[in-house]
Amino acid sequence: MCKLIRYILVNLKFNVMLKAKLIINSELIDSDKTTQVLSISNDTELGSYVNASKEQVDKAFESARSSQKEWGNIEIYKKVDMFNKVADELLDRKEDIAKILSEEIAKPIKDSISEVERTALLIKTTAEYAKTLRSESIDGDSERGYRKNQKLGITRKIPVGIVLCISPFNYPINLSASKLAPALIGGNTVVFKSSSQGALSAFLLAEIFNKYLPRGVLNFITGSGSEIGDYLITHKEVDMINFTGSTSVGEHIRQISRVPYLLELGGKDFGIVSNKANIDKAVSEVVKGAFSYSGQRCTAIKTVLVQEGIYDTFYSKLKESVMKLKVGFPNNDVNVSFLINQKAADYVNSLIDDAFSKGSTPSWERKHEGKMIYPLILEVKDLNTRIMYEEQFGPVLPIYKFNTLEEAIEIANKSKFGLQGDIFTDDINEAFKVANSLNTGTVQINAKSDRGPDNFPFTGTKDSGTGTQGIKESILNMMKDKLIVVNL
Repeated sequence: MCKLIRYILVNLKFNVMLKAKLIINSELIDSDKTTQVLSISNDTELGSYVNASKEQVDKAFESARSSQKEWGNIEIYKKVDMFNKVADELLDRKEDIAKILSEEIAKPIKDSISEVERTALLIKTTAEYAKTLRSESIDGDSERGYRKNQKLGITRKIPVGIVLCISPFNYPINLSASKLAPALIGGNTVVFKSSSQGALSAFLLAEIFNKYLPRGVLNFITGSGSEIGDYLITHKEVDMINFTGSTSVGEHIRQISRVPYLLELGGKDFGIVSNKANIDKAVSEVVKGAFSYSGQRCTAIKTVLVQEGIYDTFYSKLKESVMKLKVGFPNNDVNVSFLINQKAADYVNSLIDDAFSKGSTPSWERKHEGKMIYPLILEVKDLNTRIMYEEQFGPVLPIYKFNTLEEAIEIANKSKFGLQGDIFTDDINEAFKVANSLNTGTVQINAKSDRGPDNFPFTGTKDSGTGTQGIKESILNMMKDKLIVVNL
């Protein structure tokens, strides 16, 4: 059966090889300077993307600047109509888009379809929230020395200008739209740089947006970050940066950027399981949180801490559940598939090697083949084991036994990351004690860490990011206040 599946996938051909072209001033720009895109799972050709030159980057910003004033003055209801058309087309084309997404980044097809559906909802919700944006008035007489009805201040939300949106490989549709939609609905124009891995999927999203937006409002750039990344980030026309990606790149942006930024970076989410937890519920959520999309999520549960009173029972049930996970090609109904590239797989394997050297016990014999790493649980004995605190981005879960909740909180808070944390307990007082003590942007009670719903605020502390995102928060963070004073 596996040979049959491999044969079908290897011989799968799209009707037309997809080429992610640049979109500058609403025109599709082609070039001979391209990079081939291969399927993660079988190395068949999917298409290619154009490598933008610095001159083309300049033209993208020039287009965005020339169209920004007119776009900023377009009525909200007109923008809402455009957004709804974008969302509807995404839904109409979700199977085709999901097929490419799945092949391109090794995401199971059911998850790819879900990502497209979720993105359509995000776009529609963003449009609806825009209707609630209001100017505010302030009476001057609340300040000593001013008479009543002497001064009236009116604050209006206006766009920051041009937003540079940079998206990651793992959610090239959803995490791109979570930047584009709030930036655009707030009256900004955009230069959108996708990850090289995920460029085909991101291009399809940009192309759909571009179909319904006025000329020059959204400009799409592809190419190597090492060649044009710094040029984009430091470009004289950039007014704000919205970036999701690695902590190392995020730190680089912090160092060289001259403009405000929103950064969504790495995570090392600790799941804490109390003696008072519903064990079956906790096991189910930890497995989903740690192993879905092969653990390649910033919000994945990447270390689980279990209290000693239930440790043996929890670990036994955890192993039983993980053993049932389906592993294979992303076109199938699987839980774990290939990692995004060989470099990522090698890094995860280095963490496993280190864990073995420090006395960690595996749940079963490790298994890996190229970019495929099979699910593994590691019973960690030494807190200095790298995988306890380094972000693995793979289907390997370290588990550690603790005595008191104070000990678990201390272990989790030592992390340089602070995206999310999880507490599993049926004691509400215990839940809030842990939630209030974890130094993270979000704490989930009795559920896996997760980015959604998209209308919730999403933020991180320490090396996990800067600023708060979410539909409302992203819109407001990519706008600025303008005060008009009426002297009566």
